[in-house]
Amino acid sequence: MAEIIVITSGKGGVGKTTTSAAFGTALAMRGHKTVLIDFDVGLRNLDLIMGCERRVIYDLVNVINGEANLNQALIKDKRVEQLYILPASQTRDKDALTKEGVEKVLNELSQSFDYIVCDSPAGIERGAYLAMYFADQAIVVTNPEVSSVRDSDRMLGVLSSKSKRAEEGKSPIKEHLLLTRYAPDRVTKGEMLSVADVQEILSIPLLGVIPESKAVLKASNAGVPVSLDQESDAGQAYLDAVSRFLGQDLPHRFITEEKANLFRRIFSRGRVTG
Repeated sequence: MAEIIVITSGKGGVGKTTTSAAFGTALAMRGHKTVLIDFDVGLRNLDLIMGCERRVIYDLVNVINGEANLNQALIKDKRVEQLYILPASQTRDKDALTKEGVEKVLNELSQSFDYIVCDSPAGIERGAYLAMYFADQAIVVTNPEVSSVRDSDRMLGVLSSKSKRAEEGKSPIKEHLLLTRYAPDRVTKGEMLSVADVQEILSIPLLGVIPESKAVLKASNAGVPVSLDQESDAGQAYLDAVSRFLGQDLPHRFITEEKANLFRRIFSRGRVTG
């Protein structure tokens, strides 16, 4: 049976879809058969970030409504073996998602996949609720700023009280914190919350810290998951996060200023050329 992971947050624009693409891709790169499901009905951005938007014929709602089967709707990634995408509908309403329909799709996928990564819309509307309802694990994505952390704290309450596991009295969803768009120099200036600040407020285990990076925007615009850019700091940070998720004990990187860069800047200013 597959492990169902929801990528969630309380606030929009924190990097959930980027994280879903990068995290799922990295799982598949490690040899785990992985499917990414876009629950953001009406918007549908996951296929853009995965670079497969022109290959979308059928979607999640088509499968739920019996208009297509999973084999017809699943898109196999061309770059990474073991990676598939199930896109959202761009033309339907969020009410097109039903609990029974989503459960049927997840049960069928669970027979042949190791991991099901659910890309949740922001907030607690229907798509977000159904994305997290059947989850075994949750990656809570937040930015190091007060409103984002506050909204993530609210989402933790929803995860602990409104999931299928909570309703059935089973062990709770396993929660992980992923801190995105982190800039140590801005933390030093007091413009951002520190890692310790966010951990103190949310009190869930830290899975990873993704630095503020131009590589993320570049990858998104190119339709390439940033975890495939293993030379970039963001790509390395996502790969580290997946390694921790799979049980490896790794130190956290990208959470302090790189003093060596500062020394290089000072040195280069003082150099005389000519």
